[in-house]
Amino acid sequence: MVNVFYKENDRLKLHQGIEGLALIPKNSIIWIDLIQPSYDERIQVEELCDVALQTRQEIEEIEVSSRYSEEDDVIVNNSHFLIRYDGEFRREPVSFIIKNNVLISYRNAELRTFAEMYKRSEFTSKIHDAFHIFLTIIEIRIDLDADLIESIVKEIASLSSVVINNQLSEELLMQISKFQEETMLIRENIVDKQRVLSNILKSDIFPSELHNRVRIMLKDIGSLLDYTVFSFQRLDYLQSTILGLINVEQNKIIKIFTVATVIFMPPTLIASIYGMNFHFMPELEWKIGYPLSIFLMLLSATITLIIFRKKKWL
Repeated sequence: MVNVFYKENDRLKLHQGIEGLALIPKNSIIWIDLIQPSYDERIQVEELCDVALQTRQEIEEIEVSSRYSEEDDVIVNNSHFLIRYDGEFRREPVSFIIKNNVLISYRNAELRTFAEMYKRSEFTSKIHDAFHIFLTIIEIRIDLDADLIESIVKEIASLSSVVINNQLSEELLMQISKFQEETMLIRENIVDKQRVLSNILKSDIFPSELHNRVRIMLKDIGSLLDYTVFSFQRLDYLQSTILGLINVEQNKIIKIFTVATVIFMPPTLIASIYGMNFHFMPELEWKIGYPLSIFLMLLSATITLIIFRKKKWL
């Protein structure tokens, strides 16, 4: 699918598909958005804009030179946008190329960021060129990342109440690990946008009048990174609290076994003495020997139990 945005009477117009594309004045086109384009659509866009679209493998490269490059009048930026699929976060690669005041975006999935951008393009006249569109897309992505962080912070807060109520379980620890992984993904996503904007400030192609807007966006990103740090700290605190409570519960169990062992030690000693097989043991001839030994066992256990309770060890 190919969506082409062009300017007409200071408004953005949308043309869908490649049919009839030649009827649009080339100098009025400022944004071409490709979503899972066919081979013919790729070829026609490459010929129209005199660019070489990257493959998915090239977009996903992690080298710095592959993430952002600038040469002559062309800016190439490869980024990742987070999407939530079946309750799990997934990174979706997106490629941006700016050449001759035309922005070309290439992606393989429907993304909420671009849907929001489409809505804005219908109601605003402040989008003048490809650079404004590119910054607006990044700006929307930052706002969506902020929403993701807020939702995770709320979920972590609800998790805190579960810990406070001492409702400990293995699932709770797994959930904390999941939140840690999601926070890490969001942080990586935000750092990726920070890198893009930092490169823009050093760009010789990007208009200097947009630098103030970029700096404001970088400040927003800085505050979001602070939130992710806070989330990490809170999750670490919850994890430490849970492990501490689990240790307390385990210590209580060990204490019960220890007390039980000590209580039964004197009776065990008495039973061991009279369980010996020496030939000369006068007590073996006593008629009251058996009940007396039982009584001594109970008495020794009771005395030990009383001492533990007075010392508040039990």
